[in-house]
Amino acid sequence: MQDIIVGTLKESREYLDRFMDDESNIRAIRDAAEIFIKALRAGHAIYSCGNGGSMSDAMHFAEELSGRYRDDRKALAATAISDPGHISCVANDFGYEHVFSRYLEARGRPGDCLLAISTSGGSRNVLKAAEYAQDHHIRVVSLTGAPGSPLGELASVDISAGASEFADRTQELHINVIHILIELIERSFFPQNYHPTKQ
Repeated sequence: MQDIIVGTLKESREYLDRFMDDESNIRAIRDAAEIFIKALRAGHAIYSCGNGGSMSDAMHFAEELSGRYRDDRKALAATAISDPGHISCVANDFGYEHVFSRYLEARGRPGDCLLAISTSGGSRNVLKAAEYAQDHHIRVVSLTGAPGSPLGELASVDISAGASEFADRTQELHINVIHILIELIERSFFPQNYHPTKQ
């Protein structure tokens, strides 16, 4: 059992090291943060979506912005598309592939942003959301598992965790990226929360 624990931690570290060593990943995170910051400064909103563990990540991203991350401050306009009433209604009446795009149709406005998360980069409902966003002047940032995915091709910025045999390594990198994005956004709006006396 100990070998499994240590082996898993080492594998996670290897994937993180590989991700960090690729300068394009650092640039993509920076570019994504700038898209979100620009939208929020202009009074627009951020939406996020994903399935399964990626939905949990989408919810985590949004709640840290609308709620609280490092310290108290004003709320930021971020919403995960995760309302069960909406999802069950749309899935029943239109089909599950429409659950995210239909929400954007109801709420999204030109100038808003979408964080679209899919470890495979091919989830049909996430793709439809990105397609709707692209057609309606909503900037898309994607979190995917491998470069060149259908979702990544629809995004203004694609942050790819790199190919992995299983989704868990990808999801671990995604949550790292999400936390960095949140911090960059928060630092931009509330630098006082990162004053040395607060560290």
